[in-house]
Amino acid sequence: MISDTGKTARWLPLRRTPRLFRVLLLLIVLVLVYAASSRFFIHQQIYVHLHNAWTGNTAPGQNIWLPDYKVAIDGKVVEGTLRNLSGITYDYDQDRLLAITNNTPMELLVLSKAGEIVSRYPLVDFKDTEGLAYLGHGRVAVADEDLQRLHVITLPAEAGPIKADDSHFISLEINLTNTNKGFEGVTYDAEHDRLFAIKERDPRQLFEVTGMINSIAAPLKIKVADLTSWVDRSVFARDLSDGYYDATTGHMLILSDQSKSITELDRDGNFVSIRSLRGGITEMKDSAPQAEGMTMDGDGNLYVVSEPNLFYQFKKK
Repeated sequence: MISDTGKTARWLPLRRTPRLFRVLLLLIVLVLVYAASSRFFIHQQIYVHLHNAWTGNTAPGQNIWLPDYKVAIDGKVVEGTLRNLSGITYDYDQDRLLAITNNTPMELLVLSKAGEIVSRYPLVDFKDTEGLAYLGHGRVAVADEDLQRLHVITLPAEAGPIKADDSHFISLEINLTNTNKGFEGVTYDAEHDRLFAIKERDPRQLFEVTGMINSIAAPLKIKVADLTSWVDRSVFARDLSDGYYDATTGHMLILSDQSKSITELDRDGNFVSIRSLRGGITEMKDSAPQAEGMTMDGDGNLYVVSEPNLFYQFKKK
């Protein structure tokens, strides 16, 4: 005969099992959610957005301050047949925009500030043109993703073909296991003759190439520095699509296609501000589908281009 006390002792572990299972299941779910959030930088992005909203701009006039930028041209189609609009830069010598495509036909385009095509330069024998930066005096840098090469070319006075063989270039053949995740963007600091080359992901990387332009007409003095620590520390995004160096503040903007965001870094690579490119949670009607290029003009207006053929303009309120 089994006493009541014996029955209680025998069935107690079984009663505890469902509760323990639920606790373990909850822990597993929380770990998986946190891992997914970390991989996609979800909780980090939420935190920095809230931080910007809470603190505000602590250094007006010294920061670009992305939360103040509101969309003025929202996803304008540049041209219906255009494909893979992948980079944009500001030609301050002629107060115009230059853009680049990486699909047939591969072209460098002159754009108005309203996103209208003014003229075209066909690109000959380039492989995968992704990034574009204006260097001054009619010269531009073109980032070739497949070759991990930075071309420097001089624009002809009249619109016409530009050949890869006519360019100066430097190749940074680093992490070549996946050439489709190579150099995605490029930007330039004219005062210090610094080209910043941006590698998309796997891994995300940022390189500083100093002295490249001066070395074209002078003794060769090029220095390459790895600034990837800036990205690891301050850019909460899955990939890096493009960058823009702002001469006024000395700050850099980093664009991400997959995380649909723009991040501002200070002179030392520390986080300053962030702006989302998602529709619904911002004043944008729809999210930018594949934001690949970014620049600012002399008036401080911000421009983004998204594949296949979309043009955005943001103005500071």
